[in-house]
Amino acid sequence: MNESAPSVSVTYACSGSSTRSNELGMRPMQERAWEKRGEQYLLIKSPPASGKSRALMFIALDKLHNQGLRQAIIVVPERTIGASFADAPLREFGFWADWTVAPKWNLCNAPGTDGGKVNSVKTFLKSDDRVLVCTHATFRFAMERFGADAFDGRLIAVDEFHHVSANPDNRLGEHVGQLIARDRTHIVAMTGSYFRGDAQPVLMPHDEARFETVTYTYYEQLNGYEYLKRLDIGYFFYTGNYADDILRVLDPGEKTIIHIPSVNSRESTKDKIREVEHIIEELGEWEGTDATTGFQLVRMPGGRILRIADLVDDDPVRREPVAAALRDTDRMSDRDHVDIIVALGMAKEGFDWIWCNHALTVGYRSSLTEIVQIIGRATRDAPGKARARFTNLIAEPDASEEAVTEAVNDTLKAIAASLLMEQVLAPRFNFTPKRPESGPVEGADYGDEGYDPEKCNVGFNHDTGQFHIEIKGLVAPKGKEAERICREDLNEVIAAFAQDRTSVERGLFDEELVPEELTQVRMGKIVTDRYPELSEEDREAVRQHAIAALNLTQKAKEAVLDEPQAQSNGGTALIDGVRKFAMDVRDLEIDLIDRINPFGEAYAILAKAMSEESLKQVAAIITAKKIQLTPEEARDLARRALRFKQERGRLPSITSADPWEKRMAEGVAFLARMKAAAADG
Repeated sequence: MNESAPSVSVTYACSGSSTRSNELGMRPMQERAWEKRGEQYLLIKSPPASGKSRALMFIALDKLHNQGLRQAIIVVPERTIGASFADAPLREFGFWADWTVAPKWNLCNAPGTDGGKVNSVKTFLKSDDRVLVCTHATFRFAMERFGADAFDGRLIAVDEFHHVSANPDNRLGEHVGQLIARDRTHIVAMTGSYFRGDAQPVLMPHDEARFETVTYTYYEQLNGYEYLKRLDIGYFFYTGNYADDILRVLDPGEKTIIHIPSVNSRESTKDKIREVEHIIEELGEWEGTDATTGFQLVRMPGGRILRIADLVDDDPVRREPVAAALRDTDRMSDRDHVDIIVALGMAKEGFDWIWCNHALTVGYRSSLTEIVQIIGRATRDAPGKARARFTNLIAEPDASEEAVTEAVNDTLKAIAASLLMEQVLAPRFNFTPKRPESGPVEGADYGDEGYDPEKCNVGFNHDTGQFHIEIKGLVAPKGKEAERICREDLNEVIAAFAQDRTSVERGLFDEELVPEELTQVRMGKIVTDRYPELSEEDREAVRQHAIAALNLTQKAKEAVLDEPQAQSNGGTALIDGVRKFAMDVRDLEIDLIDRINPFGEAYAILAKAMSEESLKQVAAIITAKKIQLTPEEARDLARRALRFKQERGRLPSITSADPWEKRMAEGVAFLARMKAAAADG
């Protein structure tokens, strides 16, 4: 059995800035959103616990009172999240109005089915009342029944907007598209993760371009907390039954949410009730059930009584008191109210338990979005809570199992999630081409020696949490949309890349891989597919910026891991790592960055976390179906060969000692063979 390997460990400064309020009672993220309150289409990208719900309240009140909108409809993915939009006494904190929702118009609390609540929506639309809260499902039924024109002159606020998809089969996405096409409603979209688990874009590019974006990063949020200083994300590979080894990673002294595996997953024993009982047996001796809350009471060997909330048992008689106790805001402010919550499909999005400092998940989750949401359950700030962690238990691939391919798939997805979270938690990168006229950016700290006009510089603004990094040969975006993508959406591009199984497989296990095949060809294809409307030059700019962000994060992490003392260097560890990498090379050039395999550090972590035998098994599965060159990849290589010829006056040579030049030449040769074969009929 191998101990878990933390693949991400980030330490923050605890400046307290993200929890302070201004004279209107707004925290920094809310103030940033408020400045854009006049926009018809507004997209708020901000992590859990940053105050998106209250930001929406401020904006909605202004739209209703000052912008002439008739009503506001708040749309949430599940009923429990409706509580986030309950009455709020905003006047107490300096705002000019309170937020109120008449009880009958919070349909999340109303009995009945989503479809049956459509008549209530109709009644609301005809009334003079101002605010309604309902689920995504209820809103979908209402759109289908009444059409987009019924919502003219109203604000539609969609919480957890990543549930929307540009896929034509996604009904919510289709309805949002209809509202945008009609252009007579205002839309506020809110999400902590503007990417999906299925690599589908959330919105079509022409619709997304209509939105003004407000971005508040994880780094800003966590760096500005008062108490929480460190976040660890790790993976633990186990063999056998997970419940037998859960105490290897579960500390009963930590407030923990345990998400057991879906009954359809290979980690499940197919008996979810018995799994919960097994966990309880591992923790101690069952003492009974609390008569008021329904919590399970378990006496540990030392005598301490654990209070465990079981949300897995779906018998309504038993689960409803437990769910009600967890919704009780007065009791949830008490740290000792509950110790461990065991859930299956619940306690993810929008679930607020500030004391949680360990999110323990068994089995790989179906999407990167879900992992981000689960991690968010542990990243609330609370007194005495200095550290939070996310642990994912994943079954090791076993050559004797029929499910080995599925196990490999879970392993690769875990690596993708790890890469993405490193990116999400890091400060924001702002890249600029290094030119003779380049100069320092105001507010950026360039280290002890300051800005050097002769070198590529790395500066960091400690107030905004943003890097300024100069790179030789970097293509700068020309169009406004490309500028926006490079400024706001690099994490979304990286998410798509990390979810591209071919990229992960080759990056980890193809010994003959030329890194440029990933950084240029695969990432180039992802950018082209995602942003087909951009010019070729702007697509190349987006590709370069995304790869630079991904690889600089990886190299910085590698530099930090190489120097253990740097890991105790507070919030500066990653910053120091980027600077160290920049100093270790003569100059930062895009060619150099393209020649780094972005999965190299992920492989090192995987090797530490898995047994050698299992790692060889994964490699064998990947190698057995080694990817050959596709016509599309050959065409991309040929285009890059043409650019090579324009720059150097000759075509790439297939006998070159440079593996990337040789690969481009192979692409040209492959294309020539393909054309010759087509001509021969």
